[in-house]
Amino acid sequence: MWKGIFPAVTTKFNEADELDVGEIERCFGLQFDAGCDGMIVCGSLGEAMALEPEEKLELLRIAKSAAGSRPVLMTVCESSTKRAAAAAQAAARAGADGLMVLPGVPYKSAPHETVAHLKAVIRAAGLPSMIYNNPVAYGVDVTLDMFEDLAEEPLVVAMKESTDDIRRVTDVINRFGDRFDVFTGVDNLALESLMMGAVGWVAGLVVAFPKETVTIYKLVQAGRVAEALEIYRWFRPLLDLDVSTNLVQNIKLAEVHAIGSSDRCRAPRMALSGAERERVEAVIKSALEKRPQLPLL
Repeated sequence: MWKGIFPAVTTKFNEADELDVGEIERCFGLQFDAGCDGMIVCGSLGEAMALEPEEKLELLRIAKSAAGSRPVLMTVCESSTKRAAAAAQAAARAGADGLMVLPGVPYKSAPHETVAHLKAVIRAAGLPSMIYNNPVAYGVDVTLDMFEDLAEEPLVVAMKESTDDIRRVTDVINRFGDRFDVFTGVDNLALESLMMGAVGWVAGLVVAFPKETVTIYKLVQAGRVAEALEIYRWFRPLLDLDVSTNLVQNIKLAEVHAIGSSDRCRAPRMALSGAERERVEAVIKSALEKRPQLPLL
């Protein structure tokens, strides 16, 4: 149902700590201008836990306006099933094309609790959904046995595979065939995952480097792996910035240098400063100096 590059977009704030609608529109437009295939709003990179419900729906509206016919997914991550189901229903009413659903956080639910939560949220919205599995960050692994149960739910159409174990992509395909659209969710395992059969990439650094991200994906699909690998090796130090507790600050700083955007965050998160800012900026500036010429597709 879904495939390709789906940016997990950042959220832009103005000096008054409100949504910077104009800048959000510009940044979302850059993603689709570069050829992205869909978009996911209000995820971890989008500072979802710091957003108000009405702000999430405004971000969905802006993304839908920019996307045209391409799908926009709303992330649903709440601490209770009741709140998550209500958020999912609100997203459906507001026109979301689908959901990306997480287990309830920060509670580390047991397997039967996790499956029940996911099913309840998805059924409440009645929308096709991607299960976001990131046990490294959230402490709950949606295992293959749990996906066996979820496979009986027709609205579960995809998974965002972020276990940090490249073997999981093969395990999923061996067990389920093409039942689920498998997306890689770890930037610095993206090419490896695509080579193992993932059909999409929920990407982070794409918000600063959309053309490079889209080009890697298209080259892989065209069987031009050596060309994809050359770009990916250049990209790798930047992609490592996504695998960090400071991923929001890191990637927003990349946006400052690559697309002239802002790195304002919502408190308690703060933009990088001091030695850490200098370290991350050095990675970004080095990559920009060596930015490759992209091949024709």
